[in-house]
Amino acid sequence: VGFIGLGNMGGPMAANLVHKGHSVVGYDVNPEAMERLRDIGGDIAPSPAEVASKCDRIITMLPNSQHVKSCFSGDHGILETVKPGTLLLDSSTIDPGVSKDVSTIASKKGATYMDAPVSGGVNAAKGGTLTFMVGGPDQEFEAARILLSCMGKNIVYCGGVGNGQSVKICNNMLLAITMIGTAETMNLGIRLGLDPKLLAGIINSSSGRCWASDTYNPVPGVFEHVPSSNNYEGGFGTALMTKDLGLAQDAATESLTPTPFGSLAHQIYRIMSNSDYAGKDFSSVFQFLQENKTF
Repeated sequence: VGFIGLGNMGGPMAANLVHKGHSVVGYDVNPEAMERLRDIGGDIAPSPAEVASKCDRIITMLPNSQHVKSCFSGDHGILETVKPGTLLLDSSTIDPGVSKDVSTIASKKGATYMDAPVSGGVNAAKGGTLTFMVGGPDQEFEAARILLSCMGKNIVYCGGVGNGQSVKICNNMLLAITMIGTAETMNLGIRLGLDPKLLAGIINSSSGRCWASDTYNPVPGVFEHVPSSNNYEGGFGTALMTKDLGLAQDAATESLTPTPFGSLAHQIYRIMSNSDYAGKDFSSVFQFLQENKTF
């Protein structure tokens, strides 16, 4: 199995494949990421094209649409050397239209491309409990499901190519909105003198409960092993959330869909990305609000 993109999400995903007994050939622009894969028993390659020449199943986990296009169609890209019959699973979150374009080119090479973006965050990537939203030919879904099950617990077929991406950008728009709402609520409660653990505990057994509050709380110290308790390091970066919200707004514009909260969430994360928060986890919106940042 080839794996391209060994960052915060891709690294643990590739590690789970190794731990489940797969021979993994990896590539990343960061040499240290490749060394981490080799340290646990994986192999590495000098380019995506080299990965494709050695593997008949390839998973990609990349930051944005441009990286995906370059990885597949650029110099030394996957499609230079891909073998007929290869299954290509892209777990990046990108423009659904790009997924469709790459699928068309891949099919001309005799390969099958499916979009398979994920939800669950870094902890789920490490624990092998991700949700995969898969778009592509239904006759290939079972082969994709078997492989993706090594890294996730919910593998959901969403229809044709691009549908996985459409589900993902809708999900992430809601995630951003609820994270901002959770951060606002926790900040207000703390300023009213409430203990944050007490407040979170009541919210999480009441009608305000959501994933941002009960699993990924943005207040430091409420939960261990989440980015907010690690100076907002690791996890899902603010810049990446901004990118995903931009994809959602592009889709909303194209489909004439009103998304006022999604639009506001996009603006908030754009402001954060242009200040000191771009590299921090997206839950740092709590810190952004706590510091009385203005919009």
